[in-house]
Amino acid sequence: MDTQISNGAVKNGRMPEIVKSLMDRLDPEAAYFCPGDGGRCCVFVFDLQDAATIPTIAEPLFQELGAKIEIIPVMNRDDLQKGLAALQ
Repeated sequence: MDTQISNGAVKNGRMPEIVKSLMDRLDPEAAYFCPGDGGRCCVFVFDLQDAATIPTIAEPLFQELGAKIEIIPVMNRDDLQKGLAALQ
């Protein structure tokens, strides 16, 4: 998150609202908050059912926190086995 913009969100009390809204929308399996890249950072592990929901996830973070977003698709063991079976 951009430090200056997120400082404003902390000072005006918006940060907890933003985080709660994101947590409610994503229902993450895990959420981590830490320093990163010289500023505030968070990592959410969640099931992205539809790529069309990316704007609803990313835009509030872009607009309200000046965040940089990286979405990395991953597979669990069952997904990997299904994908490898499709190669047959």
